[in-house]
Amino acid sequence: MAPEVLFLPARNRSLKKVFFDPVLCGIMAAMLEKDTICAVSTPPGEGGIGIIRVSGGDALGIVSTIFRSKTGRALTDQASHSVLYGHILDPATHDIVDEVLVSVMRSPATYTREDVVEINCHGGMAPLWRTINLLLASGARQAEPGEFTKRAFLNNRIDLAQAEAVMDIIRAKTDLSLKAAQEQLSGGLSSEIGSLRDRLISLAASVEAGIDFPEEDIETESGQPLAREVNGILQEIGRLLSTSAYGRILRDGFATALVGRPNVGKSSLLNALLKQNRAIVTDVPGTTRDVLEEYLNISGALIRILDTAGIRHSHDLIEQEGVRRSLAAMDTADIVLIVLDGSRELTEEDKRIFHEARGKTAIAVINKSDLPRKLEPVSWPEKQVPLSCKTGEGLDMLHDALLTLMKQGTLQPREHSWAVNQRHRTALERTQAGLLKVLDSIQAGLSPEFISLDLRDSLDSLGLVIGATFTEDILERVFRDFCIGK
Repeated sequence: MAPEVLFLPARNRSLKKVFFDPVLCGIMAAMLEKDTICAVSTPPGEGGIGIIRVSGGDALGIVSTIFRSKTGRALTDQASHSVLYGHILDPATHDIVDEVLVSVMRSPATYTREDVVEINCHGGMAPLWRTINLLLASGARQAEPGEFTKRAFLNNRIDLAQAEAVMDIIRAKTDLSLKAAQEQLSGGLSSEIGSLRDRLISLAASVEAGIDFPEEDIETESGQPLAREVNGILQEIGRLLSTSAYGRILRDGFATALVGRPNVGKSSLLNALLKQNRAIVTDVPGTTRDVLEEYLNISGALIRILDTAGIRHSHDLIEQEGVRRSLAAMDTADIVLIVLDGSRELTEEDKRIFHEARGKTAIAVINKSDLPRKLEPVSWPEKQVPLSCKTGEGLDMLHDALLTLMKQGTLQPREHSWAVNQRHRTALERTQAGLLKVLDSIQAGLSPEFISLDLRDSLDSLGLVIGATFTEDILERVFRDFCIGK
């Protein structure tokens, strides 16, 4: 079914087109069911407080069936953004389940733009889950991962990029990543995308107005003026794409692979950097069989450390797979720490690792500096740090070396460098490809109808970033990794 087209008046007697997709609206209508959802919004385990969140048109009514205030005041009569003290009761037995505070927040001034009730229980699993079961028996439904935030998006309180920023805030491991996520949540990236969409809408409307109303005296974009406008938008998209590496590093940290032959001290180095016994250390070669991943914060910069299996020739199938994964980790890492045993001479296995690491940003870590050195000088990599995992001497020097590398290029703080993620990147690249087709069509002197189609495709692709256009599978990808209760 072809999308319907609505014409809206705009400036300069030109026309702006808004594309209305009945299939998409059917998906939205199905997703906007007004059932009431509930979930525990605090982490599992014991704590001082456990919070249950309830959202939906019948949130107040459902909670009222299991809550009795100390004063006898009905929950449905409570003013918005106020708190009542009372008890959760089992309606069947009238037994007290927990002593609670209940917060009432009425739509539309809530996180989901629906009525929201939050029940503050004692922070143990028994009262929380018994309360949840009572809510389910009273007509609520268990929320899916990220469903509260999904409803905030579908109810137009936030856009899709802002919804993703919510999870980025939860997962932020450094001040820098937290700041970037907060800026995205406040609408920084969305504002830039919205501005680019407005420019594309104006171009598409101008071109299509000339197609649909050739007899009217309507100013339309064409030829070189249109190409200049498209090139200007392409420059902005290129700038946003250039921040994708920055965004990946903010979220995931600098991937730093510890590589070397067996028993040079890779796992000992990991433990020394983390200041805890995270990896098993033995004198038996091949102890580490898989890639072990941990995070380290150095002066606000996030490092994702990958402790790898020792690289050597082996007939053991499991160890062979460990070596393959080590080489794969080295290939994808931002920084490679080549760990060498300073108390032994260079081996053929060491030389193989140097060969595999060529072209990577690397530091040679000369371990066991507390022992007499037998390792001859190596010409590469340029940066070499002697240290002792046993005594800790040289660790500060390694920290400084890592920080210097991280501050070169992608980690340099930039004004409004939005943390563009992989989904954004894919949508921006599709937009870029569509606009390049527009330029090709202009260059070839093709009919405006071809230009119009490519402008539409570009507009739809750009809208995917903020959810101005979306499909159900896109929402599934965005919200599947959210925690339940958010």
